[in-house]
Amino acid sequence: MNVDENTIQTAREQLDAHVREILAWHFTPETGCPFWLDWAARNFDPRAEVKSFADLLTRFPHFQDEWLRDLQPEVWVPAAFQGKPYNVFETGGTTGMPKQRIGWNDYKVDYEEFSGKVSDEHFPRGGAWLMVGPTGPRRLRLAIEHLANFRGSPCYFVDLDPRWVKKVIANGQGEIARAYMDHVIEQAVILLKHRRITGLFTTPKLLEALADKLDLHEAGIRGVFCGGTTMNPQYVRYLVEEVLEGRIGFYPTYGNTLMGLAASVPLTPEDRFSITYYAPQPRAVLRVVKPAQTEQTVGYDEWGRVELTTLTKEFFMPRFLERDEALRRPPRVPYAWDGVAEVRPFGAMEKKIVEGVY
Repeated sequence: MNVDENTIQTAREQLDAHVREILAWHFTPETGCPFWLDWAARNFDPRAEVKSFADLLTRFPHFQDEWLRDLQPEVWVPAAFQGKPYNVFETGGTTGMPKQRIGWNDYKVDYEEFSGKVSDEHFPRGGAWLMVGPTGPRRLRLAIEHLANFRGSPCYFVDLDPRWVKKVIANGQGEIARAYMDHVIEQAVILLKHRRITGLFTTPKLLEALADKLDLHEAGIRGVFCGGTTMNPQYVRYLVEEVLEGRIGFYPTYGNTLMGLAASVPLTPEDRFSITYYAPQPRAVLRVVKPAQTEQTVGYDEWGRVELTTLTKEFFMPRFLERDEALRRPPRVPYAWDGVAEVRPFGAMEKKIVEGVY
């Protein structure tokens, strides 16, 4: 359903107000972090010169992922959070130093907001969850458990190490990767057979492998919260109609440590199984930009590179170019801003991408 222009304009005004609030926080010595205060001293004071999201796009350069790899985490601690121990979350790191984001409560806020987007029919309150996915230094582990707990539910876990899987696949050791996946799935099957579990979080490939071992609906699963990058329409149709047999709620999400998570709109027949995700604006904003002219967005239903801006009091990250590409989609009820669809690794059509268990 289309969104009327007045609603879209209101969302723009709310975003602009949020931008001013976040910049005032991060660039004021009493509340801001060392990195951005030093940046302002060498460049300009955004509090005076940036009044809207459009201004932010023209005045700030792209955020560099090396800043999260090379700098000590303390440079990102806002003065208002000094003395409060922080969580350290990692992303990437298949080779070399991973990017690290520190935080306190953002992951809780993000996932509590997402809770309102899932049905109690598919994720009954109090029903146990199972997460089959990366834990360790990933934000995802704490976030999924918090989401389950927020809904009155406990959560079981089966761990996996996606860095190891990607490494062995890149080295041509397919048998080791398959054996590792079998090991992960075996643990999940044991839990599903011996514990009353109603909700499942996992990746698309692991969901498919799990459904090969047992009937998920008969095992008690009523909803699947599925994270992962590449889910083209043909694969989505296969998951919905054949793996889940139309009997289990399917909730694809697009998220990462730097953004939080973008929820998908419920699929309609007109979508033809093409998934569109909408960022949790104004806390995060997604744009689909021209790779060689990143100041410009692509047209609707055209491919481009995903650009992320994160705007919370814990973390300010302007114009970060993700390693993903997507189709730009127009606003759609209940979201009054652009969405991203059919997300896949950037350059997926030109080169071979190792995605491992994703």
